[in-house]
Amino acid sequence: MYVVATPMGNLQDITLRALAVLRAVDVVAAEDTRHTKGLLSAHGISASLMAAHEHNEARAAEQIIGRLAAGEQVAFVSDAGTPGISDPGARLVAAVRAAGHPVVPVPGPSAVVAALSVAGFVEGGFHFVGFLPPKSGARRHRLEALREGVDVTVFYEAPHRVRDSLRDMAEVLGPDRELVVARELTKRFEEIARLPLGEAQAWLDADANRERGEFVLLVSGAPPAEGLDAEAERVLALLLAELPTRTAAKLAADITGQPKNALYQRALAIKS
Repeated sequence: MYVVATPMGNLQDITLRALAVLRAVDVVAAEDTRHTKGLLSAHGISASLMAAHEHNEARAAEQIIGRLAAGEQVAFVSDAGTPGISDPGARLVAAVRAAGHPVVPVPGPSAVVAALSVAGFVEGGFHFVGFLPPKSGARRHRLEALREGVDVTVFYEAPHRVRDSLRDMAEVLGPDRELVVARELTKRFEEIARLPLGEAQAWLDADANRERGEFVLLVSGAPPAEGLDAEAERVLALLLAELPTRTAAKLAADITGQPKNALYQRALAIKS
């Protein structure tokens, strides 16, 4: 089974390999067959289609495994971007692999990677969260767990929740964090802005259209504690995810050369 990345908006954002695979397979399993039919038609591809979405994933997996067992080849696509990245597909891939069939990635568009490439965040890595919980209480609880992370945090958000999510981010993570809003990537009304998180509401207020479309939100990591550099923060956060507080602080000191006591106090703050 091929997992094929497809355009997020601009139909030209598809690889030659993806087109070749979509032409060659016996069936294309799609999140929305009507949507995928339009994509295929735009590239002159006539293919057999079947539905495979979050509401029929188990049944679709059985059908796909049956086809693979019969020697057929299957391509799986979501509506936009890379399947399994905040889109249906992960359960389907797991089922196909568990049945002993190879799963082959056909890479291409991905909203998280596209947004990161134009964000301009220089240091550190990134932590991809995807969609936050829709209700404020659960959303704020999730943000609290992310507050001390030193890497850029990447979220997806829907238009009807973006204002409330940005408000919660500013209150929980702090208004001084840098925010990059990437809206409607690769589409006609694409917009990318960088600003302090505390100015997000005013940015939305300036133009009603800014609450429309699909969003990728990137938020800079927590500032280093006084006396600790960004690399020490990063190492400490990684070790704390796997080790007790005192052990993580000692190892972080050995690795980075930063003061053990400062790292231990920082570790306690993160854990609290």
